[in-house]
Amino acid sequence: MAKLQEEIDKRRTFAVIAHPDGGKTTLTEKLLLFGGAIQVAGAVKSNKIKKSTTSDFMDIEKQRGISVATSVMGFEYKDYKVNILDTPGHKDFAEDTYRTLTAVDSVIVVIDVAKGVEEQTEKLVEVCRMRDTPVIVFINKMDREGKDGFDLLDEIEEKLKLRVCPLSWPIGMGQRFKGVYNIYEKKLNLFAPNTKYGNILEFDNIDNPELEKHIGETYAETLREEADLLDQVYPKFDHTAYGAGKLSPVFFGSAINNFGVKELLDCFVEIAPAPIQFKTEERVVEPTEGKFSGFVFKIHANMDPRHRDRIAFMRVCSGVFQRNTNYLHVRKNKKMKFSNPTTFMASKKELVEDAYPGDIVGLYDSGNFKIGDTLTEGEVLNFTGIPSFSPEMFKYIENADPMKSKQLAKGIRQLMDEGVAQLFTKASNNRKIIGTVGQLQFEVLQYRLEHEYTAKCRYEPVMLYKACWITSDDEEKLKEFHRKKANFMAKDKEGRDVYLAESRWMLETAQGDYPEIEFHFTSEF
Repeated sequence: MAKLQEEIDKRRTFAVIAHPDGGKTTLTEKLLLFGGAIQVAGAVKSNKIKKSTTSDFMDIEKQRGISVATSVMGFEYKDYKVNILDTPGHKDFAEDTYRTLTAVDSVIVVIDVAKGVEEQTEKLVEVCRMRDTPVIVFINKMDREGKDGFDLLDEIEEKLKLRVCPLSWPIGMGQRFKGVYNIYEKKLNLFAPNTKYGNILEFDNIDNPELEKHIGETYAETLREEADLLDQVYPKFDHTAYGAGKLSPVFFGSAINNFGVKELLDCFVEIAPAPIQFKTEERVVEPTEGKFSGFVFKIHANMDPRHRDRIAFMRVCSGVFQRNTNYLHVRKNKKMKFSNPTTFMASKKELVEDAYPGDIVGLYDSGNFKIGDTLTEGEVLNFTGIPSFSPEMFKYIENADPMKSKQLAKGIRQLMDEGVAQLFTKASNNRKIIGTVGQLQFEVLQYRLEHEYTAKCRYEPVMLYKACWITSDDEEKLKEFHRKKANFMAKDKEGRDVYLAESRWMLETAQGDYPEIEFHFTSEF
């Protein structure tokens, strides 16, 4: 048990979230650089340099310079084992990010100093708040002109509803950016572009007259005034409040210049929570339990296009996962063992013999897994909180190459299991409808069907407002609803009833006419 506790205490599993272009992938990469996990950083988005960022490994991501799939990367830093999940910032892939947030213990939110808090960030932080996930804020791109530090803190408190506690404070910004005062460690970090860390000076007391020598009189005076104000206005850092998701430390820096990233990482490994408990429908699972349990939060097809493999990403929640050991696949009620489970460094994989709570393990999957599946040593547990959302965009999907109908069917089935989009089959004519949260998913689906399954599809327009799952205890009413709404009924890939409403009015009328029927907008019911 002591060994298990020791391994749990060493682990830090977190996600990096941000609005597109907030600098999230750059920050992830610099964390890997400081963690010694990679030797050289790829210039994100630069077409001149052909190296792509470590975490963007799908072709379509490299072409577009956006993160489409959530990547998992692990590295060791100091005495800690750090697992980062880099998430798509693009709102069309928000669903993938929501699901990833169910598998982490804490979150780092990246905010662009010039743009401040943006809409996508608000939505993602709301998910963290619902789960009381501890949040650290990193205000990025300080080497550019942007909003005033105090204004940003106000905006974070107002829009993200987070109580903030600055643990570092910027000295100037943009052209006048001199560096950051590290309140947490009482150090002055002077900005020096193109160096690995900037110049770090020990400064126990910013009233020391030596300060003027380094940053000049005006900046020294301003820093002292602002530090005094911070001291009066903002709460002191409290580890318990942070762990409960009630207080969010804020750091400033410039990820592209490596600046402020090491301070963030040093403080993060020290204060971030070790693996936490998880709720299941049956009971609460503690990480320290002797018996293994874990759940699948993501499925990725074709991580290696040469081998057409699918990998299910599983979060270990309790006990120790071991290679070549029989575990119960709860939904299928069958025993399975895994001969080559892997851990990740983006698309590079390493065989793993055992994994502890907080670790993310890749399991090769020939179609046995769906998102939300549970593996245990025999106990029946169902982890909660991994929803599919009701889609907002719809198109009919048609086969564009009759010779490849088998490949198309297989491709659609596997990509739907991965959660790229949702598939509905109309009851009246068996036509297949793809539902997504955003336009870009249609393109990704088409691209991946063609490049990974050699199948071509085309889309046709369909006028729909919303798809929702329906259930009722009243069998008669359910039958009547099916009969009267026959043209608008479909099945999802699990065979559950889905009502396709053509307009808001139709949905509201149906809800009014059938109070006995429940309309669900996420798949968790």
